[in-house]
Amino acid sequence: MPERAFFLLAGSPGAPRARGPDPLIQAAIGHAGVPRPRIAYVGAASGDNRVFLRFIGALLKRAGAGEVDLAPLCGKRGSLERARPVLENADLVFVSGGDVEAGMKVLEQTGAASFLRRLHRAGRPFFGISAGSIMLARKWVRWPDPQDDATAQLFPCLGFAPVLCDTHGEGDDWTELRALLSLCPAGTTGYGIVSGSALVVRGRAGVTAMGGEVHVFRRRRDEVARLKSLLPPGT
Repeated sequence: MPERAFFLLAGSPGAPRARGPDPLIQAAIGHAGVPRPRIAYVGAASGDNRVFLRFIGALLKRAGAGEVDLAPLCGKRGSLERARPVLENADLVFVSGGDVEAGMKVLEQTGAASFLRRLHRAGRPFFGISAGSIMLARKWVRWPDPQDDATAQLFPCLGFAPVLCDTHGEGDDWTELRALLSLCPAGTTGYGIVSGSALVVRGRAGVTAMGGEVHVFRRRRDEVARLKSLLPPGT
């Protein structure tokens, strides 16, 4: 059996729709270990947005997925009771993008977080994109008062991938990731997954970049310092 890995993707905003299969999504789907795996789509971070579901579902199928089924958790028709059979029958669980805090709130309030943790312990593979990647990691940061940086606080995510990460933050030099790390003990490392790249997490020590570079930061005593980037093997 292959070593369990978590594929934490940062999508490519504005990428042309007509391009071929995304190799990062192909790698994540291939890790399921079965041809044309059935995928449970967790869209809690986007309120189960159907337009987003159709777009991402098409990308998943182009990359080798079989059926892509929404695990409905949002709105009047969403509940763990309705989502459970979709999640139980899936070969692979995909956590989509949107808003990290809103997505985790849905998972906790519906009881889906506990159910997903049981699936994880049973060996079900997971992967995510954008906010979904952050949700699969350990923690994220929020500001109860968005106008006051001093109100920044950590909150737990699913914690399946034992890392701290952010996605798409290269344009502002990873402001949110730096804020996250500033609230962590000295020596804590965080990963900035550049758009179009992925962080592959194997166990508690093994992390590799795919598709492009991943920026690496570490909390020092008085600062958050940028370290040497992770690059895909062979580059």
